[in-house]
Amino acid sequence: MNEKTKNGFFDKIVEKFKSLTVNASLSEKKARTGWIFIAPFVIGLIFIYASAIYESLCYSVAYYKQLSALEGFGYQLQFVGFDNYKAALNLTVDSTEGILFKEFLFTSFFDQVIEIVAIILLSLFVAVLLNQKFVGRTAFRAIFFIPVVIGAGIIAKIDNNNAIIESMSSLESLDMGSVASQNSVDLVSVMDLTKAFQSLGVGTKFIEPVVELVNDIYNIVNRSGVQMLIFLAGLQSISPSIYESCQMEGATAWETFWKITFPMISPMILANSVYTVIDSFTAESNAVMGFILNMTGGSMTTVNTTQVAACWIYFALVIITLAIFAGLCSTFVFYQRRND
Repeated sequence: MNEKTKNGFFDKIVEKFKSLTVNASLSEKKARTGWIFIAPFVIGLIFIYASAIYESLCYSVAYYKQLSALEGFGYQLQFVGFDNYKAALNLTVDSTEGILFKEFLFTSFFDQVIEIVAIILLSLFVAVLLNQKFVGRTAFRAIFFIPVVIGAGIIAKIDNNNAIIESMSSLESLDMGSVASQNSVDLVSVMDLTKAFQSLGVGTKFIEPVVELVNDIYNIVNRSGVQMLIFLAGLQSISPSIYESCQMEGATAWETFWKITFPMISPMILANSVYTVIDSFTAESNAVMGFILNMTGGSMTTVNTTQVAACWIYFALVIITLAIFAGLCSTFVFYQRRND
């Protein structure tokens, strides 16, 4: 009797699963495929990283005390509330200029936002160009993606002290044939752009961001490869018959881009925005990341609760930035839905 009950129970589960699978619409099946795709990450997050995240959160609101041999070794945590967060926000980043961590945090935030927008726009522009038909198109696509390969993993570490790479990134004394030793050099100056903007009758309050973007063009191009490929894949997924219809109706290239191309690749803009935000805020070259990691002198065994609190503050800033970009992109994202 018990065996029959068990078999009947499992038969009901199988029938329920079959009914959900067979009777499901196309959109529901796609949604399940998405959940299957992210299942390894969810499982790893729950069973591997969840405990570490919880422990880190406990460190951020506690005072860490290392116990001696007489006390039984180990450590002891004493709850202190948000004292570590207050101490982290009031840390001095630059003693000469008296810059605090909270000031440094938001200054870096606005710089990162400008850089993220520049990366997305540049990658979209390059993808549109590379999607055109011309001789050597495949070679140019590979050239734009080469910096992604060079800047990854061990190759980046090998080239870290490469004089040629340093010279290319700095461009200092290029006309003299000498190798630069500084990290960055101004390609344009504020004075040059001030004169140019005044001659055009444009306000000068945008000069500094423009100068920073032009001087950082090397890093922006290097970090646009993945986004360019995603945009290129989105552009190639658009049916050519749509563009043919636009041509038959007499639409201009400008109208075709804003009415057809831009809406069709808007989901890729959202995906690239999320990717670029995470990549920019967690890059090794990020000044805030470098400051937080060096709070313990690079030691991986020293516990600093103020450092942990600073990490959580920075994590919250990244989440807020993601929410802002996702909210802005969701206002114009268009999903092409076919009949279920």
